[in-house]
Amino acid sequence: MNMFIKRLFDILAASFGLVLLSPVFLILVYLIRKNLGSPVFFTQERPGKDGKPFKMIKFRSMRDAADSDGNPLPDSERLTPFGKKLRATSLDELPELWNVLRGEMSLVGPRPLLMHYLPLYNDFQNRRHEMKPGVTGWAQVNGRNAISWDEKFAYDVWYIDNYSLWLDVKILFLTIKKVFIKEGISAEGEATMPFFQGNNNDDQT
Repeated sequence: MNMFIKRLFDILAASFGLVLLSPVFLILVYLIRKNLGSPVFFTQERPGKDGKPFKMIKFRSMRDAADSDGNPLPDSERLTPFGKKLRATSLDELPELWNVLRGEMSLVGPRPLLMHYLPLYNDFQNRRHEMKPGVTGWAQVNGRNAISWDEKFAYDVWYIDNYSLWLDVKILFLTIKKVFIKEGISAEGEATMPFFQGNNNDDQT
């Protein structure tokens, strides 16, 4: 029943958000096209519930730039001042409301990370895939990219073990607060978050 209520809440809130924020979407499409060109949207395969891949959609916040071998340059070199502002306000995440409506994501849950991290997780870390990934989550309101990977995974699993509708509502309100004070946008010394390197432990670290 809890998951039914969570899904119903996701559908109603995401639908309301898409309608309410439609003028913001149009403004952002114009600004992104003006500052970064096309495409306006960025899609990437991410692991969903049980690690099943899906296409996550965001507003593009980085320019296309690659080295002589065709490999993308580091985030710090591709992230423009406009892109930094977009990320600081978390407005680049708004298109994920479509993923919520499609049932691939939830408004609240562990953030979907990169597909190539999947083989690196230990059993404890892999528990983050027991629920649908979220647009925001418990780790995001407790430090976002400014906390360590171990802390992030611990927050994700804590959320899964303690989920309730009221916790989701609390996280959504805390997310709005975090957006306004712009905390935890990046790790210290990084443009976003350093890559997860994995570990050899089978238990929580």
